[in-house]
This record gives sequence, structure tokens and C-alpha cells, in this order.
Amino acid sequence: MARFFVTASNIFGGIAYLSSSDAEHIKALRIRNGETFTVCDGNGTDYSCVLTKMDKEGAEAEVLSTAPSVGEPTVKATVYVAFSKGDKLEHVVQKSVELGAVQIVLFPSRRCVARPEGSSLAKRMVRLSRIAEEAAKQCGRGIVPTVTSVSSFAAAAEMAAAADLALFCYEDETELSLKAAMESRLEAKTVSILAGPEGGFDNKEALLAKETGMLSVTMGSRILRCETAPLVALTSVMFASGNL
Repeated sequence: MARFFVTASNIFGGIAYLSSSDAEHIKALRIRNGETFTVCDGNGTDYSCVLTKMDKEGAEAEVLSTAPSVGEPTVKATVYVAFSKGDKLEHVVQKSVELGAVQIVLFPSRRCVARPEGSSLAKRMVRLSRIAEEAAKQCGRGIVPTVTSVSSFAAAAEMAAAADLALFCYEDETELSLKAAMESRLEAKTVSILAGPEGGFDNKEALLAKETGMLSVTMGSRILRCETAPLVALTSVMFASGNL
């Protein structure tokens, strides 16, 4: 069933009020008056609605019933991913949303090939946020995960370290496995996953991550691409926590 996100303030009096862009999407899906679809308030509640009105200004739908969204995992996972070139970030954002992340945070690292700034960064953030929203609609999420950025690796590591389980995905780690790290914190309600750029992390960054309290973990004997590592870790977290 088609799914749309609106702010909670746009659902009142038994009616959900949708934007002009949503109306265009409804038209593209060929949904007609009297047909049903789902509206989500972005706070974890789904509304089963029937279309009653649509024009260039927007659309209105009568609320038939409400229910808690079923697409939200029991663990809150945030993915911290270094800037990368091409469309790799788009892939990570889309799949992280599908897998259940509540937030994606971008950051610069010493070995980053791409370092967007100013208007370039602003444009990229708008696009990535749009990708996150579309992915949330497609996979039945109860929220739209946020996509933000921080100005330094140190800032990302400090934020990530605040989680119950803070995972630093490091290609030069040889002792602590991802599995062992997760098994040591089975009751974790918040998880952070910090993954590096194409060239990996340098020694100073690895040391700083450990000093903040993050767990440096190996992803196995194979070197994973920068767009693969965070998704493998996120999938493992969701599986271990019973959300897959």
C-alpha cells in the first residue's frame, strides 16, 4: 500500500492534509477518490486513510483507523559514515534506512577523497535527506531517519561514543571481532557504527576512537569497501538484536 509522511500537526479533525508534492505522487500512482493508502506522522503512528479530495494545492484524506508503525526496530542504531566519492553515500543512506537506522551522520576523515563544503555540501544533504524519505516510504518505516553532518572526525567519534554499544569498524583491528563486541553488550538499546572512507582510517583516528571509549572491531579477514562495511555492521546488529 502506498505510504506518505506528513507532520503530526497536519492530521486533525479526522483528516490528513497532504502537500502538493504528495498530491503529485498520488496522481502518479493513479490513486483515486475513495481509494485507501497509509499516512505516517513520522512519530511511529500509521493512519489508514481514504482519499477524499485532491487538487494542485494538495490532497485531503479521511482517517479510517490508526495503529503503531511496525517498521521500527527495538534498537536505535546510528550510522556514522565518512564522505566518499560518487554515489556511494546515496547507497549507504538508502540501505541504512531500509535496515532500520534512525540516523545517518556524515563526517570528514583524513583519507577522504571527497570533502564537500558550503553550497556543495548543502545540496548533497538535501538530496540525501530526500533519498532517506523515499526509502522510509518504500520499506514501511514509522519515522524518516535524519541525515546530518559534522565538521570533523573527532566530533563524530565523540557523538558515536555516547551509545550503549559504540562500534569502530577498523580494517587493522585483529583482536576484537564484531560478533564478540555485540555479545558483550546484548542489552544495548542504542548502537553507533562508525565506518571510514575509501582509504580507511589512519592510526591517529583509530587511537582517538579508542580513547573516546569506542570498541575497535574487525570485520573479518576480507577488506570491505567503504559502502559495504557500515551496512554489514548494521545488518549484524539488527540480526543479533532480533530485528531481522
